[in-house]
Amino acid sequence: MKEIAVISGKGGTGKTSLTAAFAALGGKKVLADCDVDAADLHLVLHPEIIRENIFIGGSKAAIRKAECTGCGLCVEYCRFRAIDYPVTTDGKQAEKPVINPIFCEGCRLCERLCPADAIAFAPAESGRLFISATPCGPLVHASLGVAQGNSGKLVTLVRQEARTIAEREASELIIIDGPPGVGCPVIASVTGVNLALIVTEPTLSGSHDLLRAAELTAHFLIPTLVCINKWDIHPGMTEQIEKEARDHGIVPAGRIRYDARVTEAQVRKTNILDCGDSPVGEDIKAVWRSVESALNNP
Repeated sequence: MKEIAVISGKGGTGKTSLTAAFAALGGKKVLADCDVDAADLHLVLHPEIIRENIFIGGSKAAIRKAECTGCGLCVEYCRFRAIDYPVTTDGKQAEKPVINPIFCEGCRLCERLCPADAIAFAPAESGRLFISATPCGPLVHASLGVAQGNSGKLVTLVRQEARTIAEREASELIIIDGPPGVGCPVIASVTGVNLALIVTEPTLSGSHDLLRAAELTAHFLIPTLVCINKWDIHPGMTEQIEKEARDHGIVPAGRIRYDARVTEAQVRKTNILDCGDSPVGEDIKAVWRSVESALNNP
C-alpha cells in the first residue's frame, strides 16, 4: 500500500479537481480528504455516508453560575477575551460573567484562578468525521466546526481511518487531497507519504508558493513532483517554474491546459473525466502516468 498527497502552496490551484480525476483513474484505492477546514472533494464524488463520528478536539470552559461569586478574576486574566460580563436587556452589566465558546482556547487558566471553583471543563465537539462509499472507492472525509482548532489532529484521524480501510480491503493506494499552505494540517497530511504532488499555477505567487511547499516536503524527505495547471495562460512563467523546480530536486509531472470545461464540470458537481474525451482530460491522464511511474520507481 502506498500513499500520495496532492497539495498546493495556496488554495484555488485546481488541487481537488485533479484529485477527483485521479480517483477515477487509479486502481483499487481509498480516498482521504484531509482539507478538513474547507472539505469539498465530496461535492464531486457524491458519497453515501456509511458512518459518522463526532470529533472531540479539546475541552471548553463553562461557568457554574450557582458557585460563581462574580469576582472577575477570570475576566481580568483571560488573554483570549473569552470571558466577559454581558449586558442585560435593561442596559446594565450582569453580575456574573459568561464564556464565549468560540473565543475559548481551553487553556484552563480561569479554572486555576477561580477561588470559588466555579469553572468546569468538558469535552467539546469540534467537528465530524465521515466514512463514505463513492463510485471511485471508499472516502474518508471530515468537517471541522466553525472557529474550531486541532485541525492537524483531525487530519491524523482521517489518515488513520483511511489506512485501516486500505489494509482491510487490501487496497493498493491511498490518494490524499491535502489542504493548501504549509501549516500544521499540511504537515499532518504529508508526513510519511510515498509521494507528494504539488499543484501550482504559472504566476509569481504560484512560483513562490510552490517553493514554500517544496521546502516542507524536502524537510520530511518526501519525493516530490510538480504539476502546473493552466500552464498556457503564461508559457514563459511555466518554463521558469519548471526550471526552479528542477533546481530544487522536484520533477515536473506534466502540464494541464486551461479549459472552461473544467469549470463547467465543477458547476455540474462532476469529474472532468466523466464529461467525455477532451485535450485537458488527456493532460490529466499524462500527469497520472507520471505519478504512477514515480510511485512504482522511487
